[in-house]
Amino acid sequence: MTKEERIERLKEYVQDCSRIVFFGGAGVSTESGIPDFRSTDGLYHQEWKYPPETILSHSFFVQNTEEFYRFYKKKMLCLDAKPNMAHKKLALLEEQGKLTAVVTQNIDGLHQLAGSRKVYELHGSVHRNYCQKCGKFYDARYMLEAEGVPRCECGGLIKPDVVLYEEGLDSRTIQGAAEAVSQADLLIIGGTSLAVYPAAGLIDYFAGTYLAVINRAATPRDKHADLLIQANIGEVLGGI
Repeated sequence: MTKEERIERLKEYVQDCSRIVFFGGAGVSTESGIPDFRSTDGLYHQEWKYPPETILSHSFFVQNTEEFYRFYKKKMLCLDAKPNMAHKKLALLEEQGKLTAVVTQNIDGLHQLAGSRKVYELHGSVHRNYCQKCGKFYDARYMLEAEGVPRCECGGLIKPDVVLYEEGLDSRTIQGAAEAVSQADLLIIGGTSLAVYPAAGLIDYFAGTYLAVINRAATPRDKHADLLIQANIGEVLGGI
């Protein structure tokens, strides 16, 4: 099938189903100008004093807090990014009663900015930040504009509510995402290499009718997909 025919097939799936779940990763936000981690121009391939996976670890946050925030503010807080066609179309499908949930590995909040309401953020969000001493909430703009290490007015260290390496995922978020995937009749996987666990393991809960994979590069689930489209997620979802 041509790409256009595959997009047409996806459109048929969407029309046929009423419990659609979207499972997405960094590729969903690259079209909004947010770099991903594993492509050739992603964060893992850029020059930095330490490897990004080292900087974005719990132990590095504790031991090298200033260097952590220098990287975090420059590379992770993309607050001027806007939702792209993928975010917008998923929000529209939810509004139409077709899509029941978005499960995302992204921390940028663009799904909510586009209007999605049922979003399971597996790895947290840059938009939630809490003082480790008193628990006071701070938004992402405060974190970006703070000089050096962001501190609470009580003097405590503020930590982003994002899941760092060496940290576990939130159990309630995992449970909600697993339930959504298990109840879906169409699961659309998009913009993810499915290389990060335990997040990628949530796909195993799917027992519905159609599995569609939309990603520019190959994924471990390609051979199990009812429909495989190797293209940009925004282009594909925009076409339906």
